[in-house]
Amino acid sequence: MTTAQTYQLSLSNLSCASCVGRAEAALKSAPGVSEAHVNLANESARITTDATGLAAAIAALQKAGYPARTQELRLDIAGMSCASCVGRVQKALAAAPGVIDAHVNLAAESASVTLAEGAGNVQAVLKAARDAGYPATLRSGGPDGGPDGGGGTGDATTPRPSQSERKAEEARHLARRTWFAAALALPVFVLEMGSHVIPGMHALIGQSIGHETSWILQFLLTSLVLFIPGRSFYTKGFPALFRGAPDMNSLVALGTGAAYLYSLVALFAPALLPAS
Repeated sequence: MTTAQTYQLSLSNLSCASCVGRAEAALKSAPGVSEAHVNLANESARITTDATGLAAAIAALQKAGYPARTQELRLDIAGMSCASCVGRVQKALAAAPGVIDAHVNLAAESASVTLAEGAGNVQAVLKAARDAGYPATLRSGGPDGGPDGGGGTGDATTPRPSQSERKAEEARHLARRTWFAAALALPVFVLEMGSHVIPGMHALIGQSIGHETSWILQFLLTSLVLFIPGRSFYTKGFPALFRGAPDMNSLVALGTGAAYLYSLVALFAPALLPAS
């Protein structure tokens, strides 16, 4: 069952009582609109419609010659990596209050949103993207007058980095995480798999630090890999999974998480596992 919502639209070209009548008739003829009232004094319309009716109402007003005033928003979207991400962001933006149309560009990591004035606000659009797992900021020169358009995270004196600068910084950040993870994982690999390459390695570990100490050391190093450089797989993957829209982060989080939990049981509570 679709829930009806009430919107307040700002209209153009209203000049007389006849205009009010024609605008109301146009709105009431739009699919999904159950109630419509037009106010000449403040040039607005109050409509009650289901989620699909707002765009139809806007189109009906345009055709009747009383277009609703709109805002064109340009957003920077973070965290997108594939076509599925584009679909999720676009769906979330389109469902935000007052949004008439939304288009997402993966290559430019951006979104164009058409918002009906009075029916929604910029912060609700940004929140919709954020709740979907893709933080958004309003590009400079937004409709609310400031450099951030009232919806960004910076201030008037802070220049927003370009897309190439953001990409370069992201690459540097990923490189640092990769090297850190490799430095922690290499000892684990040597301790666990070294005996397959170096004869006598297994005996050497047993005679030096002992196998139980080796296992504890591997547990500590592996935990650091998962929860420091690998943390983002879990902070992104599980929320996406719980929203019913799993992505590659979800796949990595599930796979590594299952292996990690099994290994914890095998190390600290082996009696819980079948003898075979």
